Amino acid sequence: MPDASPEFRYKRVLLKVSGEVLMGDQAYGIDMKTVAGVAQAVADVAREGVEICLVIGGGNIFRGLSKAAGDMDRATADYMGMLATVMNALAMQAALEKIGVQTRVQSALTMNAVAEPYVRRRALRHLEKGRVVIFAAGVGAPFFTTDSGAALRAAEMGCDALLKGTSVDGVYTADPKKDATATRYDSLSYHDVLAKDLKVMDASAIALMRDSGIPIVVFSIREDGSLRKTLTGEGTFTVITSKAKSA
Repeated sequence: MPDASPEFRYKRVLLKVSGEVLMGDQAYGIDMKTVAGVAQAVADVAREGVEICLVIGGGNIFRGLSKAAGDMDRATADYMGMLATVMNALAMQAALEKIGVQTRVQSALTMNAVAEPYVRRRALRHLEKGRVVIFAAGVGAPFFTTDSGAALRAAEMGCDALLKGTSVDGVYTADPKKDATATRYDSLSYHDVLAKDLKVMDASAIALMRDSGIPIVVFSIREDGSLRKTLTGEGTFTVITSKAKSA
């Protein structure tokens, strides 16, 4: 695998994509055109030497904390959500391999027919060989979100950054879709995110990234070329580190 281009800020990253992103313009499910677009963005940077792994949420299919779960017990609903992330992971794997990118799906739940079991050393070896690794089923236990799963895998893989691809181009003072006066932060500290309850990721994920010293970069995965621009520092995004450079 070629070395990452000097223009990239990070050599190894974990990309967290919300399941809702994969819906595209649909109200539910997987839009394969959108999946193909995300896959192409991942392929472009992987081919230039960036070691990249992914965690994909399951909210486009089932979310344990949603109304869809009804009065179902939380543990069962969370396991169903984990299965949704496996479906998304397989869709992403198919899109990546269609364009010639070698991938491996590793699941925290044992599903040998469709995915490897999660084994840290094996995952690291896949990354070193230039394969894209997609982590599915969260942490394999209920009561933890896919944000926590992404933070855990980023720490275990020794990633240089956790990139969170969303529908907005960073972290705002309020929801920009609902509040026209909301302004975007260029940078924030982990402490500010927790103290201001900014809902970037759940608190346990933020705390783990803080303790591991791994920056979180929030950007819009929907914009063409945004992943590459974020990795080179040219795009629009919010960086969360131990100290904010600006308010």
